[in-house]
Amino acid sequence: MALITLIAAPGGLPTSRATELAASWGCTPPAWLAENEACQMTGTAPEGAWEALQADGIDLCVQDAAPAPIKLLLADMDSTMIGQECVDELADLAGVGPRVADITARAMNGELDFNAALTERVGLLKDLPVSVIDQVMAERITYASGGATLIATMKARGALTALVSGGFTAFTSRVGAHLGFDRNRANILIEADGKLTGAVGQPILGAEAKVRALQDYATELGITDDAVAAVGDGANDLPMLQKAAMGVALHAKPSVQAQAKLRVNHGDLTALLYLQGIAKADFVTP
Repeated sequence: MALITLIAAPGGLPTSRATELAASWGCTPPAWLAENEACQMTGTAPEGAWEALQADGIDLCVQDAAPAPIKLLLADMDSTMIGQECVDELADLAGVGPRVADITARAMNGELDFNAALTERVGLLKDLPVSVIDQVMAERITYASGGATLIATMKARGALTALVSGGFTAFTSRVGAHLGFDRNRANILIEADGKLTGAVGQPILGAEAKVRALQDYATELGITDDAVAAVGDGANDLPMLQKAAMGVALHAKPSVQAQAKLRVNHGDLTALLYLQGIAKADFVTP
């Protein structure tokens, strides 16, 4: 029997609704992880259930069985752990915001080659003062709901946490430190004389490099993919999400949702804790 997890924004999953769904699907009664927010049951969800529940603000996630203890968590940064795409924010201050944002959106939906798109976008940042990075961090970056709790809880349970981004180390180093990540990997913006040169360090960290990071950290820990969780939203995250035993497409682009097994659109980053069967009462507050 499959493990079914229902997740909604706080207050968005009435007890009565979950009980009715379990009964109509022939599942076990709901085991509540957070009242009116998240529960689990075992059984089989009918065809079309995901679409129907999405319309009601409820995420339906189905796993073949209860997951093994997660020992490695990998997370994308832009539009996952933070609410922005850092390259878009830099481009806005450089006066090329709309052009770069369009390229970013298409690349994240898998319509453009990631490496070529990143090279083009960084090229448009040539001669931007490096100090603008500090400005973006201070004025424009917001942290995604549940992120700090996710990281603190996973670390308290002995997992290694890694921020693996197609963005830039100038941001991942600060975002990672703020949220408590153990490691971070990203691309390097080349600078000279206090300005960006318009070049990015090679090789570019794209989809393949995210999978390689997963493999490297798993080897370091001596674990298999069964003990790995990953979360992201873009096309360059998809291979990482598909390799991890628990790969979650969080508020993801349409093309990513279409290919991801676990999709969360209404919950926040704490959904990855609920998917492990961790109750809200056991979350660690950073």
